[in-house]
Amino acid sequence: MIYRRKTYVLASSFVTEFNALFNEILLPSQLKYGARLIGRWHTFIDDETSEIFAMWEYDTIEQYEEIETKIKLDKEHVSRVQERFDQMGRHRYKEIFREGIKQEFFISTVDRKKTILQTVSADITNSTYD
Repeated sequence: MIYRRKTYVLASSFVTEFNALFNEILLPSQLKYGARLIGRWHTFIDDETSEIFAMWEYDTIEQYEEIETKIKLDKEHVSRVQERFDQMGRHRYKEIFREGIKQEFFISTVDRKKTILQTVSADITNSTYD
């Protein structure tokens, strides 16, 4: 397994709008192609700046790359993202994303069976999702 942490440092005034973009457009596409979200968190750095990061799990780096390729080739997804950025105002991008977007990959130092992720995998295997 590999894990990806994607971090955004952004204007606190944009957090609600960014969370809506994630939940309504970005997350459904990731899940559609097999990405597994571990969680997503928000913290205030100061009154004007926030950090949001998400942790994802993949079987291999190749699986991650395959999922990302499928998402980038999904015309409906790309159109929805472009439309949302047009609504938000592309000129605001530098104002909103203060330090850009950071992505890092990790390998766990603990056997997965000793983490809560093992329980989650069992729940997913035994459930039916749309």
